[in-house]
Amino acid sequence: MSEWKTICAVSDIPVLGSRRVKRPAGPEVALFRTSDDTVFALLDRCPHKGGPLSQGIVFGDKVACPLHNWTIALDSGLAQAPDEGCTAKFSVRVEAGQVLLCEAELANIGLEFEPLKAGPCTRSC
Repeated sequence: MSEWKTICAVSDIPVLGSRRVKRPAGPEVALFRTSDDTVFALLDRCPHKGGPLSQGIVFGDKVACPLHNWTIALDSGLAQAPDEGCTAKFSVRVEAGQVLLCEAELANIGLEFEPLKAGPCTRSC
Protein backbone atom coordinates (compact mmCIF):
# COMPACT_ATOMS: atom_id res chain seq x y z
CA MET A 1 0.00 0.00 0.00
CA SER A 2 1.36 3.40 -0.99
CA GLU A 3 1.90 6.18 1.48
CA TRP A 4 0.81 9.61 0.25
CA LYS A 5 2.41 12.92 1.17
CA THR A 6 0.47 16.18 1.24
CA ILE A 7 2.35 18.70 -0.88
CA CYS A 8 0.17 21.80 -1.13
CA ALA A 9 -3.35 23.05 -1.78
CA VAL A 10 -4.61 22.97 -5.37
CA SER A 11 -5.05 26.74 -5.04
CA ASP A 12 -1.29 27.08 -4.41
CA ILE A 13 -0.67 26.08 -8.04
CA PRO A 14 -1.53 28.85 -10.52
CA VAL A 15 -4.24 28.00 -13.06
CA LEU A 16 -2.42 27.04 -16.30
CA GLY A 17 0.79 27.17 -14.29
CA SER A 18 3.08 25.11 -12.12
CA ARG A 19 4.80 24.74 -8.80
CA ARG A 20 8.03 22.87 -8.06
CA VAL A 21 8.50 20.27 -5.35
CA LYS A 22 12.02 19.84 -3.94
CA ARG A 23 13.27 16.37 -3.09
CA PRO A 24 16.32 15.27 -1.07
CA ALA A 25 17.89 13.85 -4.26
CA GLY A 26 17.34 14.15 -7.99
CA PRO A 27 15.55 16.84 -9.99
CA GLU A 28 12.50 18.59 -8.62
CA VAL A 29 8.98 17.48 -9.46
CA ALA A 30 6.73 19.94 -11.32
CA LEU A 31 3.06 20.12 -10.40
CA PHE A 32 0.81 21.50 -13.15
CA ARG A 33 -2.77 22.78 -12.87
CA THR A 34 -5.04 22.94 -15.89
CA SER A 35 -7.95 25.33 -16.45
CA ASP A 36 -10.37 22.72 -15.08
CA ASP A 37 -8.26 22.31 -11.89
CA THR A 38 -6.84 18.90 -12.84
CA VAL A 39 -3.38 18.45 -11.30
CA PHE A 40 -0.53 16.51 -12.92
CA ALA A 41 3.04 15.82 -11.76
CA LEU A 42 6.08 15.30 -13.97
CA LEU A 43 9.80 15.23 -13.41
CA ASP A 44 10.85 18.86 -13.96
CA ARG A 45 13.04 17.83 -16.87
CA CYS A 46 12.25 17.84 -20.59
CA PRO A 47 13.30 14.59 -22.33
CA HIS A 48 15.00 16.61 -25.08
CA LYS A 49 17.71 18.67 -23.37
CA GLY A 50 16.64 18.61 -19.72
CA GLY A 51 14.87 21.98 -19.75
CA PRO A 52 12.74 22.96 -16.74
CA LEU A 53 9.17 22.07 -17.71
CA SER A 54 7.89 24.06 -14.71
CA GLN A 55 8.89 27.22 -16.59
CA GLY A 56 6.94 26.22 -19.70
CA ILE A 57 3.54 27.34 -20.92
CA VAL A 58 0.63 25.11 -19.92
CA PHE A 59 -2.15 24.81 -22.50
CA GLY A 60 -4.96 22.29 -22.34
CA ASP A 61 -3.39 19.12 -20.92
CA LYS A 62 0.10 19.82 -22.25
CA VAL A 63 3.15 21.93 -21.44
CA ALA A 64 5.60 23.52 -23.87
CA CYS A 65 9.24 23.26 -22.81
CA PRO A 66 10.73 26.75 -22.48
CA LEU A 67 14.01 25.80 -24.18
CA HIS A 68 12.99 24.35 -27.55
CA ASN A 69 9.18 24.35 -27.46
CA TRP A 70 8.76 20.58 -27.26
CA THR A 71 5.17 19.74 -26.29
CA ILE A 72 4.82 17.26 -23.43
CA ALA A 73 1.52 15.58 -22.46
CA LEU A 74 0.84 16.18 -18.78
CA ASP A 75 -1.02 12.89 -18.29
CA SER A 76 1.75 10.66 -19.67
CA GLY A 77 4.98 12.68 -19.92
CA LEU A 78 5.21 11.76 -23.63
CA ALA A 79 6.63 14.22 -26.13
CA GLN A 80 4.13 14.94 -28.89
CA ALA A 81 4.91 14.06 -32.53
CA PRO A 82 7.06 14.71 -34.40
CA ASP A 83 9.25 14.80 -31.27
CA GLU A 84 10.00 11.58 -29.39
CA GLY A 85 10.82 10.95 -25.77
CA CYS A 86 9.25 10.82 -22.35
CA THR A 87 9.71 12.38 -18.95
CA ALA A 88 8.75 10.55 -15.79
CA LYS A 89 5.26 11.09 -14.40
CA PHE A 90 4.17 10.85 -10.77
CA SER A 91 0.88 9.65 -9.34
CA VAL A 92 -1.30 12.46 -7.97
CA ARG A 93 -4.27 12.46 -5.65
CA VAL A 94 -6.43 15.45 -4.81
CA GLU A 95 -8.35 15.14 -1.56
CA ALA A 96 -10.31 17.96 0.08
CA GLY A 97 -8.46 20.50 -2.07
CA GLN A 98 -5.03 19.15 -1.13
CA VAL A 99 -2.49 17.70 -3.59
CA LEU A 100 -0.83 14.45 -2.53
CA LEU A 101 2.07 12.59 -4.16
CA CYS A 102 3.18 9.00 -3.63
CA GLU A 103 6.15 8.95 -1.22
CA ALA A 104 7.71 5.87 -2.86
CA GLU A 105 7.68 7.56 -6.27
CA LEU A 106 9.15 10.77 -4.83
CA ALA A 107 11.96 8.72 -3.28
CA ASN A 108 12.77 6.67 -6.39
CA ILE A 109 11.77 8.17 -9.75
CA GLY A 110 14.28 10.17 -11.77
CA LEU A 111 17.18 9.94 -9.35
CA GLU A 112 19.55 9.09 -12.20
CA PHE A 113 19.42 12.75 -13.30
CA GLU A 114 21.25 15.62 -11.65
CA PRO A 115 19.10 18.42 -10.25
CA LEU A 116 18.98 21.57 -12.39
CA LYS A 117 21.32 24.25 -11.11
CA ALA A 118 21.04 27.96 -11.70
CA GLY A 119 23.79 30.42 -11.18
CA PRO A 120 26.13 32.85 -12.81
CA CYS A 121 27.53 32.13 -16.23
CA THR A 122 30.99 30.60 -15.84
CA ARG A 123 32.16 31.06 -19.42
CA SER A 124 33.54 34.31 -20.77
CA CYS A 125 31.59 36.11 -23.47
